[in-house]
Amino acid sequence: MANKGAIACGHPVTAAAAEEVLHAGGNAFDAAIAAQFAACVAEPVLASVGGGGFLLAHPVNEKPVVYDFFAQTPRRKRPPQEVEFYPIHADFGTTTQEFHIGAGAIATPGSVRGMFDIAADLGTLPPGELIAPAIQAARDGVEINALQASVFDIVKPIYTATAEARTTYANVAEGRVLRQPELADTLEALARTGPDWFYHGELAQRIVRQATEHGGHLSMEDLGGYQVVRRAPLTLEYRGATVLTNPPPSAGGILIGFALELLQAINLADAEFGTAAHLGTLVDVMRLTSQARADVLARSANAAGLDAGLLARYKEELLHAPRFSRGTTHISIVDSDGNIAALSLSNGEGCGRLVPGTGIMLNNMLGEEDINPEGFGGWSCNARMTSMMAPTLVEPAPSRRLALGSGGSNRIRTAILQVISNLLDFQDDVRSAVNRPRVHFERNRLSAEGGFPPETLAQLEPHADETHVWPATNLFFGGVHVVEQHDRVFAAAGDGRRGGVGRIV
Repeated sequence: MANKGAIACGHPVTAAAAEEVLHAGGNAFDAAIAAQFAACVAEPVLASVGGGGFLLAHPVNEKPVVYDFFAQTPRRKRPPQEVEFYPIHADFGTTTQEFHIGAGAIATPGSVRGMFDIAADLGTLPPGELIAPAIQAARDGVEINALQASVFDIVKPIYTATAEARTTYANVAEGRVLRQPELADTLEALARTGPDWFYHGELAQRIVRQATEHGGHLSMEDLGGYQVVRRAPLTLEYRGATVLTNPPPSAGGILIGFALELLQAINLADAEFGTAAHLGTLVDVMRLTSQARADVLARSANAAGLDAGLLARYKEELLHAPRFSRGTTHISIVDSDGNIAALSLSNGEGCGRLVPGTGIMLNNMLGEEDINPEGFGGWSCNARMTSMMAPTLVEPAPSRRLALGSGGSNRIRTAILQVISNLLDFQDDVRSAVNRPRVHFERNRLSAEGGFPPETLAQLEPHADETHVWPATNLFFGGVHVVEQHDRVFAAAGDGRRGGVGRIV
C-alpha cells in the first residue's frame, strides 16, 4: 500500500532518475521527464536532447493525450551538392542495416521543447529538479554495461565519424566509465534558462552554425518555430480491453491498431503459445499489415480511426488464408495516484557530429529509411515527420492499466503487437509477456528468435521466401518495457533484449 509506483525502462540510471523523483513527491509525468533526460546521458545512442519522441499520458480522471515532440523537417532544402549526407552500415552480427548520417541528415529536434511543455502541463516539480539526476550522471560518469557496449559497437561508424565524436566515444567499452562534462554543462544551462536557450538563444545559434558550416539544412527559423503538438490518441478495443496508441501522422500506432483488428478475427485462446497455429496467424497478420501499409496510412491520415472498408477486406483475406492445424528506447511509469505515462524516444542513431562545446549529438532523422517513405531528399519542408514509435496504453478494466512501448525501428510494431497479444490472449503476467520469444515478418523474410521448436518454424517456411532463426533473444526484436497497476498492486518488466529494468518504487 505504501508503494509509489512502477518504472520500466532501458537502463538502471534512467530508472534511478525516475525513482528519485517519485520519492521526492513527483508524479508519473515528472518521473518520465527525469528519466528522459537521464536516458540522454546513460543511453546516448538511443536518446538525445537533440532527438524527439512521443508521450502518451493518461492523467487520473482526465482524458488521455499524446504529446508529439518528434522531429520536424526543415523549412528549406539546400542544394544536394552542398549537403553532407552519406551512408554507414550498422552491424547487428547476423545482419546489417544501412543508415545515413552527416549534418544533412538532421531534422529539427523536439525533445527539449517537449519535456518543458509536459512539465508545464502535467508536472508538479520544477524542471531544474527533474534535470538534476541527469546532470549528476553526466558529470560523475556512467559505467558502460554489456548492452550499451553492444549498441555502441553496432553503430561504431557513426560514433567515430568525426573528431569530436571520437573524442567522447572512441574508447567506449564494457566496464569503462563514460563521462560527459560538456553535456552536464549544457543540461545545467537548460535547467537555469529553460527551452528558449535551445530554440532561440546561444545554443540555437551554435546548432545552426554547425549546420551552415557542414552541409545541414537547419535554420534559426526551424528552431524558433518548433512547437509540440497535442493529439487525441488512436483508441480501439481488443479482447474487451481499451488500447490507446500513437495516432497519425505517425505510422507505428495505426499499423499496430490495424494488426490488432485483424488478429481479433482469430480466436487465439484456442492455440497454445509457440505452436504453428499461433505463429502462423501472427505471420499472416504481419504480412497483411505490411501489404496494406500504404493504404492504411493514406486512408487514416485525416481520419479519427481505421478505415472500416479496408479492415473488412484484409480481415476477409486473413480468414480465408490457409490455417495451420498443427513485434529507439522507451520509458513506462505509473504512480500511486493512477497517473500513467508511456514515453518513446529516438535520436535515430545520431548524425555523427557533436555540436561543439555542448556534448549534444543531434539526430539523423532525415537519413532514416523507415520514416522517409518518399526516399531520401523527398521530404516536404516544414512538416512533422512520421515515426514507428508507438507508446501505448492497455486498459482491460478501470482498475487495471498498463503502459508499454518499444524501440527497434520497423520491429517496434510487431514487438508491441506480440506483447499485447501475450497479455490479453494468453493472460501472461508482464514478465512472461515481455520475455517470450518473438517473430518478425517483413519483405517476405521471417525472422524468429531462439526458443521456438525447429519443427514448428519449419511449418512456417511456405509463408516466407526466406527464414532466419536467431540463436537467442536479440535487441533486433525490440525492447518492450511494461508497467502495470491493478488496483493498488504494481508490476514492472524491462525487456532484457535492450538492457531493460523493471522496478517497483
